[in-house]
Amino acid sequence: MDYEGKVDGVPFEGGKDSNAELVLGSGRFIPGFEEQLVGLKAGDEKTITVNFPADYPAPNLAGKEATFDVSVKAVSAPDKLEINDELASKLGLESEAKLREIVRGQIEGQFGNVTRQKLKRQILDQMDELYAFEVPQRLVDAEFEQIWRQINMDLAQSGKTFEDEDTTEEKAREEYRKLAERRVKLGLVLSEIGEKAGVEVSEDEMNKALYAQISQFPGQEKEIIEYFRKTPGAIAGLRAPIFEEKVVDHLLNEIKVTDKTVTKEELLAEEEGEDKPAKEKAAPKKKAPAKKKADDKAE
Repeated sequence: MDYEGKVDGVPFEGGKDSNAELVLGSGRFIPGFEEQLVGLKAGDEKTITVNFPADYPAPNLAGKEATFDVSVKAVSAPDKLEINDELASKLGLESEAKLREIVRGQIEGQFGNVTRQKLKRQILDQMDELYAFEVPQRLVDAEFEQIWRQINMDLAQSGKTFEDEDTTEEKAREEYRKLAERRVKLGLVLSEIGEKAGVEVSEDEMNKALYAQISQFPGQEKEIIEYFRKTPGAIAGLRAPIFEEKVVDHLLNEIKVTDKTVTKEELLAEEEGEDKPAKEKAAPKKKAPAKKKADDKAE
């Protein structure tokens, strides 16, 4: 497909491409883009409207509405795939056995990532119960505003309302306020644990994270690099998830983990509370006056 993006009717740098390929469901484009391509066929043209996320790395586009003039050149679907030596050869591999080995490794890696996320969720849930302290309201306010802005953008993009999600704005505010408090509290606790354990994020790890961000926005590499160079908060946003994962690694070495054999369906099933529109995570901040919850266990 060919496409050209515009903000207020004016084309923006990096928003145009020719003969671009896109796999629907891959999530490579900004939210709402792919969904509006469903049903189009070769030769179709369509102007779609999307909203750039509020935290989009290019400040000239962050939070803005944009239109994309799209011209579809070809549409294809995956065919039944037969794994054999011929396919392996086309992929530059020496044999079917090697291809199966690689595919098996990729599947194991995917299942491993899901397992880790579930284990991390269990650790965060237990930490949420174990620690109790007054959370700085200014941090909660900032986290809530970020969550709330994204929720409203998601609703606007999908054309839905709070009622469509079987809730009200008041109830949703209450729910996401609690989520913001949880994120901040867990972020502070993880920060405290990480600092005491001497957890650090290396320059190489930061460079890899920056490259991963840049690769998501082809054609806008210069703007993304400049954005991170001028925005300390954006650099902190890259560091936070790396630091968090390394603290989780530290905790996994300190605690006892019991393995349990489950089916693929059980592994991939969503647990209660995991279907929040705002993705569950901690919000690492600087030092936490974290105090163990000792005298309110009966609550």
